[in-house]
Amino acid sequence: MAEFIKLNPSDLTVLRQVDERLVSYNVEMTEVTGGTFWKAYTDAQVDGTEEFPLIRDWLREMGKLQQWYAPIETKHPRLIKLAKNLGPAWVRVSGTWANKTYYDFDGRCKGVVPKGFQNLLTKKQWLNLLDFVKAIDGKLLVSIANCPGIHSADEPIPFEQADLLFRTSKEYGVPIAAAEFTNEPNMLEISGLPHGYTAADHARDHDRFGAWLKENYPECLFVGPCTVGDININMGGGDNVGAGIGSFTELVTTAQLLGDYNSKLDVFSYHYYNGISERGAGMGGHWPVEKCLTEEYLQVAGDCARQYVPIKEQFVPGGQMWVTESGDAGCGGNTWAPTYLDVPRTLNELGEFATITDGVIFHNTLASSAYGFLEHGSFLPRPNYFAVLLWNRLMGTTVYDTHEEIREGAHVYCHSRKDGKDGYVYLIINNSKETTLVDLPAEAVRYTLSGSGKLRSRTMLLNGRELKLGPDDMLPEMPGAYESAGTVKLAPGSCTFFVI
Repeated sequence: MAEFIKLNPSDLTVLRQVDERLVSYNVEMTEVTGGTFWKAYTDAQVDGTEEFPLIRDWLREMGKLQQWYAPIETKHPRLIKLAKNLGPAWVRVSGTWANKTYYDFDGRCKGVVPKGFQNLLTKKQWLNLLDFVKAIDGKLLVSIANCPGIHSADEPIPFEQADLLFRTSKEYGVPIAAAEFTNEPNMLEISGLPHGYTAADHARDHDRFGAWLKENYPECLFVGPCTVGDININMGGGDNVGAGIGSFTELVTTAQLLGDYNSKLDVFSYHYYNGISERGAGMGGHWPVEKCLTEEYLQVAGDCARQYVPIKEQFVPGGQMWVTESGDAGCGGNTWAPTYLDVPRTLNELGEFATITDGVIFHNTLASSAYGFLEHGSFLPRPNYFAVLLWNRLMGTTVYDTHEEIREGAHVYCHSRKDGKDGYVYLIINNSKETTLVDLPAEAVRYTLSGSGKLRSRTMLLNGRELKLGPDDMLPEMPGAYESAGTVKLAPGSCTFFVI
């Protein structure tokens, strides 16, 4: 049965103001240095005509799931142009690779990775990254190396390498504006931390890092603890907890990682994925494609945020909450992540998160693996890029309670207008297989996103017109269509903005 929605601007109540950099993204350290990352899917796998082979012994057969990539071209004009057009954003350079990176800024290593590390970051690579951040009006968030090459588990972490990274960035004119201590520390050694490293060791070093930041770089926000999977979220239709991570390692909690918590955080952070991609399906937590528009699937992001809010209030009362890695699936994204089929999840995550708390969501990634906003190497935009581009052009920072229950076919969110004019912008996601009917109270400008001929489409339509780059990488025009007051039909699987 079709859902009926009656938009009633007079019934809106203000919830909060949200950060203008809500839509932000990761550039993984492995992209900056070059290194292993998730193996690319075949075209047939993306289209859904070829299954990805199930790897049951996930950890032992990691080599089948990853491949080597050269550093991305952070000075590529298309990359800079498309990122800049998204508007102001935080850029996070981190990931598991960052935990094990040696900063070889004087070139003394001559390409040989020191014992206890996994890779090298050259000064040229880092300065190129800083140039990118500056070019797109970004703010930089990093995490530092914490591995056997830095220290042993029973030795408090030293900060010579960290200071080199911070000092070089500040002297270059692009200071590090926020820092997490370690990427996903609650997986301990699996994240590359020193052998035998415990939650108590992390609490000790986390406090030391916070004190070091305050003393040496007081303008830098202290963000953390950058956890993954330490809350009770049902994944994959009921077979797992914690984005699939809990099936192959015992996770420690936020409270254990922070201990006595002597160095106070400025921002609380965690990682969220809707589940695990086909690459890691053997560990559990993988959602079949048939479920990716269902209520149980779409509610994961909101449920995750709601469970973290009281934890955030315990450690950072009144502060922002950042999702410093987010996407449809850990292990590089699902086969359908580069298609329109992931757009409803992405927009729903933004819409619901803003109704729950203030903060920033760092999409993983900007330009690598299946879940990147842009295709790796070519930097051509995927459907999710255009979706968040439209969000940033239309949705203002004042968030309203629509008093409309979220239900199948009727995920309704409302913000102020980005152009500053009086009025409102509604986002309605029809995740059902039926047409949704909307009663418009007045004339509106409509922007409807849909797949090109099918939901699992690599291209996306705006009001029936395909979105793609023009000559010289010119962004397509994205005009709305005028709708008179009255009943409007929204097609199954579509996402529609109404500017009133």
